[in-house]
Amino acid sequence: MSDTVKFPYFYRTVPSELHLCAGIVKLLKHFGWTWVGVIACTDENSVRAVEILKEGIEQSGGCIEFIETFSQSSSLMIQKIPKIYNTIITSSIKVIILYCNRDHTEFVSYTPIWEVTGKVWIITAVRLFTLPSYYVDRKNILVFTAGKKNIPSFHKFVREVNPALFPSDSLTEEWWKDLCNNRCPKSIQRSCSSDETSNYLFHCDITILGSSYNIYNAVYGLAHALHDMITSGSENISLGSGKSESILDFLPWKLHRYLKNLHFKNVLGEEIFFDENGDLAIGYDIISTVYLPDGTRSHEIIGSYNPYASSGKGFTVNEKAIVLEDLFSQVPPHSGCSPSCNPGFWKLTRKGTSICCYDCIPCSEGEVSNQTDMDTCITCPEDQWPNQKRDACIPKVITFLSYEEPLGLTLTFVIIFFFLITAVILGIFIYYQDTPIVKANNRDLSYILLISLMLCFLCSLIFIGRPEKVTCILRQIVFGITFSISLSSVLAKTITVVMAFHTIKPGNELRKLMGSRFSNCIVLSCSLLQALLCLIWLCTAPPFPYLNMKSETGTILIECNEGSIVAFYCVLGYLGFLSGISFIIAFLARNLPDSFNEAKYITFSMLVFCSVWVSFIPTYLSTKGKYMVAVEIFAILASSAGLLYCIFLPKSYIILLRPERNSRKFLSKTSISLNQ
Repeated sequence: MSDTVKFPYFYRTVPSELHLCAGIVKLLKHFGWTWVGVIACTDENSVRAVEILKEGIEQSGGCIEFIETFSQSSSLMIQKIPKIYNTIITSSIKVIILYCNRDHTEFVSYTPIWEVTGKVWIITAVRLFTLPSYYVDRKNILVFTAGKKNIPSFHKFVREVNPALFPSDSLTEEWWKDLCNNRCPKSIQRSCSSDETSNYLFHCDITILGSSYNIYNAVYGLAHALHDMITSGSENISLGSGKSESILDFLPWKLHRYLKNLHFKNVLGEEIFFDENGDLAIGYDIISTVYLPDGTRSHEIIGSYNPYASSGKGFTVNEKAIVLEDLFSQVPPHSGCSPSCNPGFWKLTRKGTSICCYDCIPCSEGEVSNQTDMDTCITCPEDQWPNQKRDACIPKVITFLSYEEPLGLTLTFVIIFFFLITAVILGIFIYYQDTPIVKANNRDLSYILLISLMLCFLCSLIFIGRPEKVTCILRQIVFGITFSISLSSVLAKTITVVMAFHTIKPGNELRKLMGSRFSNCIVLSCSLLQALLCLIWLCTAPPFPYLNMKSETGTILIECNEGSIVAFYCVLGYLGFLSGISFIIAFLARNLPDSFNEAKYITFSMLVFCSVWVSFIPTYLSTKGKYMVAVEIFAILASSAGLLYCIFLPKSYIILLRPERNSRKFLSKTSISLNQ
């Protein structure tokens, strides 16, 4: 009837059933009822409504387990009832939608389908809901009915009117029974006494019948349209008795324009108008029964649906006002083919079944689901990871090798210990600088080597703490240059020892070149070459702090990215080259006839140094995060300590504990003092 082409002059004064279907879908979605059953008549209107319901339920993610229909014929309906009853009791659904016209609601109320407990009924015919209570226990029923309002003065009219004044017909008598909870006299043809009136009409619920309010709006709508037509001035209409023309002659075609443009506020302040389809712009109320302590029942409005309301205000439900046995004592009853998937899980539809039948699958690593019945899990941002239940993303733990943790604190104490030991040895050599064993093999090189070893130990401290842009650059640069100075000093010492035995003859020209200048030149040139490599590294791709979010689950590793891996391994390779050359030369000179042959100790020191750094590379590549930094610190400490122990500890032993061996006489047998 809303087709304005076929029925251009039709105006509906009750809510459209298209809106009724939309309201039912919203109610199901509000409570999460995704698994429902439908019982409907076979008339054209009900069949079309079921199609709309099915489409709306499926679009909102729900499913219909069964659709049972019955004919309008009483005999066929009686035959179909047992099948419908069996379907209901064997079904897993908790919510049933009953959609049928009002002519069959009373018959349905006598059938045994109402004896099935534990079901929530959603019905569309208010007639079934308002029938006398002895027909059926109407618990667990929610009814969509036309919007009801308390019309001013209507309650007074109901209380004061004499029922005997109304015509004697069954409809009027039934109206009174429905209105007043079946407590009015059985016959309204006789006058009610004042006592009867006060007793029987006291509980009358004048808002239960939406038709009263609909008729109220329809009458006033027509009155406003007539008023607009008469006062518009476009028609010369006379209501005087002298005119033969009646106002009714204008209704079929002239009143239409005024009804179409009708817009007014009724006495309750509600906007009354017809939409483009000729439907009155009102919605539905959702009502439920509340049984009072005295045995009477009250019909409470627990929600409403108005498609014409502003966004977000069209659908409301007051769950506290709903009384459905004990089903709503804590939470609304669940109605689904499968249990709801809690947060942390996602729905996997079972093959060959409805989309409402699914299995709950835990979210995979790195994903969460923070709502119930999610179709897929969502991936956490890079700086977050799932909690234990995988229902929320939490910030990852930021980690780096800090001074506060046991590993960083231990390494710091070791670094300081070796630094102090090196400083003590340097002090011993300076204090005993004029002794033969200190003068041997160029004491200046010894000072340079000891100072560079002190710097090597101290540079390890840069590797501890939160990586910053400056510290990331200093780590590798300082490490590369200080170690190149140390290895250059060792190389200069080794070359000095070897060349000394080939220039032992007095007056040899080469002997003059073997002084401090030559060794210092070796140290300077080798160190400058390493500094050049580091400079190129800084100019091309310097190290920088990097947030590693993928190496360890739930952790953000703050580490230094080397920038250019090629440059990093070039620096290490150059140190390996210096140590290799020193090792080869020292190894070849290990048997020279010296009572204190430093070449032997250099050979051992280079052997330790090379062993440490050869094992460092695979270990470094196989570790992650702060342990990678700890491995590099350990390599620096171990190699530096190897040089300190192999080269200087034997000399310190002689200086402090065996002073008789620290004499020119003892060393003059085969050794040569090179310090002039």
